[in-house]
Amino acid sequence: MIFERVHEIILDDIFLRMDGLLADAELFLKLEGLNPAGSIKAKAALGLVADAERRGLLRPGGRIIESSSGSLGIALSLIAASKGYAFTCVTDPNVSPQSLGMIRALGAQVVMVDQRDANGGFLGTRIDYIKTRLAVDPDLVWLNQYENPANPQAHSATTAASVLREFGRVDQLFVGAGTTGTLMGCVQYFRRFSPHTRIIAVDTEGSVTFGGPPGRRHIPGLGTSRRPELCRPDAVDDVIMIPEAEAVRTCRLLARERGLAVGGSTGSVLSAVLRSAPVIPPGARVVAISPDLGERYLETVYSDDWVAARFELPQTVPVHVAGDPIAAEGVS
Repeated sequence: MIFERVHEIILDDIFLRMDGLLADAELFLKLEGLNPAGSIKAKAALGLVADAERRGLLRPGGRIIESSSGSLGIALSLIAASKGYAFTCVTDPNVSPQSLGMIRALGAQVVMVDQRDANGGFLGTRIDYIKTRLAVDPDLVWLNQYENPANPQAHSATTAASVLREFGRVDQLFVGAGTTGTLMGCVQYFRRFSPHTRIIAVDTEGSVTFGGPPGRRHIPGLGTSRRPELCRPDAVDDVIMIPEAEAVRTCRLLARERGLAVGGSTGSVLSAVLRSAPVIPPGARVVAISPDLGERYLETVYSDDWVAARFELPQTVPVHVAGDPIAAEGVS
């Protein structure tokens, strides 16, 4: 297969069967990290940029600004380099060193905010910075992944459609919630074409997206300190909140016992699947979306020192995996 431009390389049909994690049901993990941008955000970034181009907001030589905790920043940096746009990524100290390095390597300007917002996160501060920049430089184009309907539309047309095309029948779909673009895109598509599918949103404790109390978070990807305008909490069938320590434990277990290193968001999503195991009907077909792989988390989720400094985890942590002999593994 030959592509003309690097940003066109989107592999949307890679699924991994996860035998043994659910006793009496099928589980498939949709791997979204196998594209040059390294995450599911490649599709959102393409949709946002294409929308701005269609509306005449982006022209040759245009300048983009966007808030990102890492993955969207990489995707937009790649697209901007490929298409000849200038890009400013507004991020915060939770961004992984690997993500930050890649954004800079792709030629983007990086602005790092370090003041927490009213809910203890950085998202409000990032957005305030962008609004300040726009007030003095109206030629900047803010794609606004948190409000722009092009974000969920991209996932409705690609992510959700590819899942249903692959399986035909999906009983339960587990989707992580960050901007909620992926989640709301899946809701749009499945409510129309597979209304029986239960859609479970997965968020991280400390996030306010679904009305929970704010708390400090360390792993980028899931969760917000400000509810995205795209989010419609009543549109999903269930919401499962996962502590970051549990997500870390799941990531490390998968890497050690399955040879699959995934990002923190995937750890949260699979933790939610394991929590739901007792109520998943026998014979059900379950799909979970994995937004990215683990390379960007080597100095965070997979670093013993980083984990020990942030989480109180016992030396041996029980991990309940149906039919799996390794049910009590540590996190180191």
